Formats: sequence, C-alpha cells, structure tokens
Amino acid sequence: MLIDENTRVVVQNITGTQGQFHTKSMLDYGTKIVAGATPGKGGQSVHDIPVYDTVAEAKAETGVTASIIFVPAPFAKDAVLESVDSELNPIVVITEHVPVHDSIMFIQLALSRDISIIGPNTPGMMVPEKCKLGIMPSHIFKGGPVGVASRSGTLTYEIVTDLTRNNLGQSTVVGLGGDPVVGFNFIDALKKYEKEKETKAVVLIGEIGGNAEELASEFIREYVDKPVVAYVAGKTAPKGKRMGHAGAVISGKTGTVESKVEAFKKAKVPVADTPDDIAKLLKEIL
Repeated sequence: MLIDENTRVVVQNITGTQGQFHTKSMLDYGTKIVAGATPGKGGQSVHDIPVYDTVAEAKAETGVTASIIFVPAPFAKDAVLESVDSELNPIVVITEHVPVHDSIMFIQLALSRDISIIGPNTPGMMVPEKCKLGIMPSHIFKGGPVGVASRSGTLTYEIVTDLTRNNLGQSTVVGLGGDPVVGFNFIDALKKYEKEKETKAVVLIGEIGGNAEELASEFIREYVDKPVVAYVAGKTAPKGKRMGHAGAVISGKTGTVESKVEAFKKAKVPVADTPDDIAKLLKEIL
C-alpha cells in the first residue's frame, strides 16, 4: 500500500512549526525521513535532517521516493507540482483549505503520471510498526490484518483505538481527506487491499456528502473478494449544512447517510450502527 519501512521521505516545509513537530514524531516512529525542502532555507537542518531549496535537489542528493506536504494552502499547489515533477509517489498533502481548482489541477496531473495523491486535508498514512507518513497519534496503532480507509481523521483514531483494544491490528491505514476533491479514494484503497497479502478484511469509514461510498459499493460488488465492513457518519446532520469537512454536506437527495447505507447493503457490506460495532462485525468475519 504505497509505503513501507524502506520508503525515503522528503518533508516539504520542514522548517515550519507543523513540519518540525510532525517530522520529529515520524522519525521517532521509525520513518526514513532523509530530507526536507523549503525554498530559501537550503543548507539548514531540522532534527539533523538536511534541508534543500527544492525537491529536485533533495531527490538528487538523498534519493527520496515519497513526499509529505505541510505547505500553507496558497502555495500547496506549487509544492505538489514539485513532487510530481520529481516523480515521487505517494505525495501526502496534509494541508487543508487548498483551493478546489488547485486540487483538481494537481490531482489530474498526478493521475496522468500514475502518482497517488493522498489528500488534501488528510491525516496521512500509516503502516503500523513500519512507517508513519502523517500526523496520526502513533500509540493507537498495532500491526495486523485489517486495512482501514477513512474520510475522517478523528473517526479513524477512535475506530483504530477500538480495533487495537480488541486485538484487531491494522495492515495499512489511510486517511483519504475531507475535502470535496481528493486524490486517493475508497476504490483506490480497495484495489490495493485486495492485492495485499497482509490484509484479510477491510474497514471503510465514510461520512455524508459526495458519492464516494456509493461508487465503492459498486466496485465491491464487482471486484472485491475480501470481507468489508463500513461505518457512515452524519446520521443527524441537517441538509445543506457543512459538518466539519468541506466535503461533508448533503445537497438535495445525494450524499445522505441513507443512500450510502443502502448502497453498502446492496453490496452485502455490513454497516455498523456505531463506531464501536466495527470490531464486533470484524470478529464475526475473521
């Protein structure tokens, strides 16, 4: 699933407050961060990691293969394009409030080059006990057979904590991002999990807004053999009101919890009533 213990990472805007803080956390987890990139800050170092002016320089000097971006929203597009030009994969975009037209542009460019964009507005990715590429609390994760793909960072933490508590470790956890337009989606994750030997079951954590869950359900019906369970947040959300994420808004008859739950049931995917029910459903399967 895109990253492992050998992934060599560059942190874009490593010199910023968030970049410095989360670089330390990722290093402590064992992630191979080998370079940082901040324009005008080349020659400096952060946590003994060399900083370069450009991603191209960082790749030439250190052989980075993946990027994580903490660049402010107005400049995030240029940061992503730097990593795309350097053919880094995946590119994890932590930044939120990225202009939608910027996201559409760099996601389409990345797709044309077979590069995975995680986010924007994502908590990142985690291969427990091997590699952390994001801002997730490390201590809640445990290695195991359950793949998790989620549109909600906070719900990811709550559900993973419960899985770990119930001795249901995780193979790969990926936060898809809460914006209306994101790169890596449920279907991309399902394709990876279907091929991953370590993954024996999959958890999809959805929420109101958009049709990502409905599309995933159609894909599961046609192509997925591994067991999948789901949870959809937003049962009590009023129509037309954005709930937390830019992409979590019901418009008309689309994006409702009811439509998503119905789609999952058609695909014979059990849907948990509460986050705590996910572990119970998995134990019935595994």
